[in-house]
Amino acid sequence: MDYETLISENTRKMRPSGIRKFFDLAAEMPECISLGVGEPDFPTPWDIRDAAIHSLEIGHTKYTANSGLKELRTGIGEYVGRKYGLSYNEEEIIVTVGGSEAIDLAIRALIEPGDEVIIPEPCYVSYDPITTLTGGVPVPVPCLEENEFRITAEQIRAALTPRTKILVLGFPNNPTGAALRHEDLEAIAEVLRGTNVTVLSDEIYAELVYGIKHESIAAFEGMRERTVLVGGFSKTFSMTGWRLGYACGPLVLIKAMLKIHQSCIMAAPTTSQYAAITALRDCDDDVEEMRKQYDLRRKYCVRKLNEMGLKTFEPKGAFYVFPNITSSGMSSEEFCEKLLQEKHVAIVPGTAFGAAGEGFARISYAYSLDHLREAFKRIREFLEEHKGE
Repeated sequence: MDYETLISENTRKMRPSGIRKFFDLAAEMPECISLGVGEPDFPTPWDIRDAAIHSLEIGHTKYTANSGLKELRTGIGEYVGRKYGLSYNEEEIIVTVGGSEAIDLAIRALIEPGDEVIIPEPCYVSYDPITTLTGGVPVPVPCLEENEFRITAEQIRAALTPRTKILVLGFPNNPTGAALRHEDLEAIAEVLRGTNVTVLSDEIYAELVYGIKHESIAAFEGMRERTVLVGGFSKTFSMTGWRLGYACGPLVLIKAMLKIHQSCIMAAPTTSQYAAITALRDCDDDVEEMRKQYDLRRKYCVRKLNEMGLKTFEPKGAFYVFPNITSSGMSSEEFCEKLLQEKHVAIVPGTAFGAAGEGFARISYAYSLDHLREAFKRIREFLEEHKGE
């Protein structure tokens, strides 16, 4: 078999995930401390687990409607209403297998070969490959450290062309922790009003913000009609393994996404959907307690990294820090590989999130303080051993 000709060109060109590479290497080292994966260390709140158990006990084990349980979609609409001042009915919402499926559906529903997708970088690793697989053209726009890794309206205006179909806004951002302010969103909205560009607003970390209030661009004048809002349960409710997300948007776009979802997925996991109803309704206090713990870890990480001489922007959201490692004299890849091999600490090179990530590394603080203390002790030793090279 000639697999080189069988496998599609777009698939052959895809880069393996830089995150999974270091995760897999770390898994082979029992003594390794991994700060590489963005997965909360908190257990899923008990009320959510109890709701799932109850759903199984009473026999809720069949397929749901393709778009998800009506009660859950209604709950999502109410949730984004009270949190972000948005109004969606259940027909304008689709329940997906994680936020990642919602991103995939939106891009595939909109992009034809040659269409352009503006992607602020550094960014979540899936935007570029999904765009490429659909035949679209990723247009990376670098977000700079000196601007707190925020995309600007001027950068977006400069990137727009007649072929632009989607602007991706992944804020609060993975990997930098950057968040957009009210004035940033208003300026971006002003650029897009009157265009035929859709915003894919990935707001999976919306509830994990510090010292600011998250706003959705969909709430700004003229933006709801052109925005697909992506959210989920993995990060907010510590439900990564439950694989549940959602998309809210204009009915015509949601219907288009639903057609793909029907053919490729059928429906999101039933047990997870019943559990999610309880998460939205009863677990605000659990989320707030987790957010407070992340905030303590965030402050600790920023302080320790800056003390080591690794200049670190103070993130405003998510659970990552993105230190500048250029003072080490190493590239991002070299720094992370040597740190893993010599000190058995796994972090992710910034280049895993796009070319704009060179000179940086991502550290997740979704881990206990004890875990972080030992890891940072080893990082300090690593820097001291390589000083002056």
